Amino acid sequence: MRPQNFRSRIRRLIDWGIDFIQLREKDLGDQELFLLTREVVALARTTSCRVLVNGRADVALAAGAQGVHLPSGGLRADDLRPWLPDGFLVGVSVHSESEAVRAWTSGADYVLAGPVFATPSKTGMGPPLGLVGFSEICRSIPLPVLGLGGIDAVTVKAVLDAGAAGVAAIRLFQESSGADLERRRRFRTP
Repeated sequence: MRPQNFRSRIRRLIDWGIDFIQLREKDLGDQELFLLTREVVALARTTSCRVLVNGRADVALAAGAQGVHLPSGGLRADDLRPWLPDGFLVGVSVHSESEAVRAWTSGADYVLAGPVFATPSKTGMGPPLGLVGFSEICRSIPLPVLGLGGIDAVTVKAVLDAGAAGVAAIRLFQESSGADLERRRRFRTP
């Protein structure tokens, strides 16, 4: 995606009222990721949208982001907490109920559970949880659970009805209009 298109898409998503933007630019070097994060933080500054950086608390802190999102097999939330300011969000990806419980007991603020449905971007994560497996994760911990994986404008309601506090998606937000998202808006901020 060209930089101007990226900026305008981020601005549009922020204007639509999304709660979070998670930067997952794993291919960028440290300096590039820092500059991108700082730019997105500036775009969201006067809104309620919070910016999270995938796996890089150092970059998130340096660029003024509001949180970090940790992979399921990475650092635990309690490994980072002593070094983070109050209110700094720590989310964790989970793929099972046991991982969700581990994230909760280590001090995560929310979990991102998935894949809920089959999706090409999550083929290495094992079989989809399905709505039943996803719902079990939602019931197993007292944290907000966000659904991820194969969620589109048709399935988002079912994921929310299964207990999700919200959803994380790429395709859903790329293919939807602001009016479409507003009609479906039931997301709660963790």
